[in-house]
Amino acid sequence: MSRHSAEEAGEHPMQSIDRLVHEPARLAILSVLNGFESADFVFLLNQTGLSRGNLSSHLAKLQSAEYIEITKEFVDKIPRTLAKLTPQGKSALSSYREQMKRFLHEL
Repeated sequence: MSRHSAEEAGEHPMQSIDRLVHEPARLAILSVLNGFESADFVFLLNQTGLSRGNLSSHLAKLQSAEYIEITKEFVDKIPRTLAKLTPQGKSALSSYREQMKRFLHEL
C-alpha cells in the first residue's frame, strides 16, 4: 500500500508495528538473542548496555509475551540466568524487520 493510500484509508504505516519489539531496549535484546542459541544475563548486560534492573524488567516482558525463554541454573554453585529466543520471538522479530523495511521504503 502506498503512503497516499494508507493515509487515505486513515491508517498510519506504523500502526501495525509490534510495540513490544519496537521499544529500543527490547529490540536490542531480541537482536542479540537472534544471533545466538542462548545468552546469559551478564552477556546481555554487556551487549545491551542496560542496567541490571532494566534488563530484568525487559526480559520479564519478553518472557510474558513468550518471545523468549528464561532458564536458571547453577554453574559451580553460582546462579546463571539464560535467555533464548523462542519461535514466536523469531517470528515477531522477522515481522518487525519486514514492517520497518516497508515503512522506510515508503518515506
